[in-house]
Amino acid sequence: TSKRNLAAATAALVNFSRWIRQRDADEYGMVKCCTCPVIKHWKQMQAGHFIPGRHNSNLFEERGCHAQCYSCNCGWLKGNPREYDAFMREKYGEEVIKELEANNRINKRFTLDELQSIIQKYDPK
Repeated sequence: TSKRNLAAATAALVNFSRWIRQRDADEYGMVKCCTCPVIKHWKQMQAGHFIPGRHNSNLFEERGCHAQCYSCNCGWLKGNPREYDAFMREKYGEEVIKELEANNRINKRFTLDELQSIIQKYDPK
């Protein structure tokens, strides 16, 4: 069952990441990094989480994940937190940031049923 959960978690993340990057893209598939001026096709971007971590309840939170370039998300900028914070404050305001920070303290273990629902919700069809 843990292999099935791992496979489902991977599929859920793949679908969610694709959905986030396409959500943030324009009609030509181009998207601007939320933390720097880089503009690339959504397939060349990543889905960067405002609050990093794979064990918190923000993992599939749409307001906490946005298109980010590799350099900002995984490179030496390690998420570019100062710029991400400024982006979040402008886009959502302090209340959403506080909500996401509170959710970060909740260690969430997704069930197989929850993961399958997430896979379906973000399925590109």
